[in-house]
Amino acid sequence: MTAGLPYWHAPKLAAQSATSNPPSDISVSVATAERHCFSDTLQVTGVVVPRNEILVRPNREGLQISEVLVEPGDSVISGQVLARLIPLDSQPGRGSGIALQAPTAGIVVSKNVAIGALASARGAPLFRIAGAGEMELLAETPAKTLDRIAADQPARVEILGIGELPGKVRFVPAAITSTTQLAQLRISLGSDSRLRVGLFGLAKIEVGGNRCGPAIPLAAVLYGSDGAVVQVVRNNVIETRRVRVGLVAQGQAEIRQGVNIGDIVVARAGSFVRDGDRVRVVKASEPASQ
Repeated sequence: MTAGLPYWHAPKLAAQSATSNPPSDISVSVATAERHCFSDTLQVTGVVVPRNEILVRPNREGLQISEVLVEPGDSVISGQVLARLIPLDSQPGRGSGIALQAPTAGIVVSKNVAIGALASARGAPLFRIAGAGEMELLAETPAKTLDRIAADQPARVEILGIGELPGKVRFVPAAITSTTQLAQLRISLGSDSRLRVGLFGLAKIEVGGNRCGPAIPLAAVLYGSDGAVVQVVRNNVIETRRVRVGLVAQGQAEIRQGVNIGDIVVARAGSFVRDGDRVRVVKASEPASQ
């Protein structure tokens, strides 16, 4: 400031010298809008269940279990003997009695048998088998999301204790549960031997495919009563633009309208700059000071 010049004359002096030495009073950290691809996903949670559960019971009454030959988790083939049963008035002998066979190949999910216990054709199943060993995620989703989900949509399923597995939507219900207002859908997981019934899973269903376009840091977007805005820097001058934000992922916001690839934006919304302010831009790695 010129010695002896009143304080309120300083802006006028700065304006007069702008052409020879443009002022850059404020330093701001900026980011460049870059091309980024977003996947439109819907997140649901559920538990692992057999895709096709086979219930195994004897076909007659009056039998007693004499021998159990398989355990949960065992793989079986069609016709394999699961247990042996004898009439109530018979004496058990190893390898004797009526063979209870697996009706199909798969994995034994559970058993409800004990030597000496009675077996009934009308009671609880003695064995439950996952046909062909195939499992799926039985998940719940709010009714309002059903119009976005369709059969064969790919999914990424994070299974507790196993990790991420590929999946695909197999079944979308036509109705919801009246008490919970949730719908149950099924996501195929295949026949991975590590899967066990009851494991918790989180699935991300790809409901809209990939969209690629300009993206900026989410922190650069300022939300107000009139919608979202971004502060763009053009020729070292702030220009506030209204934008339409799309998908958000990993701290990046898809900009559907208002910003183009290559545009420079103020990296953090709410900085102390206004429309028309002249600024000095610094990269995000440099310290920005006011």
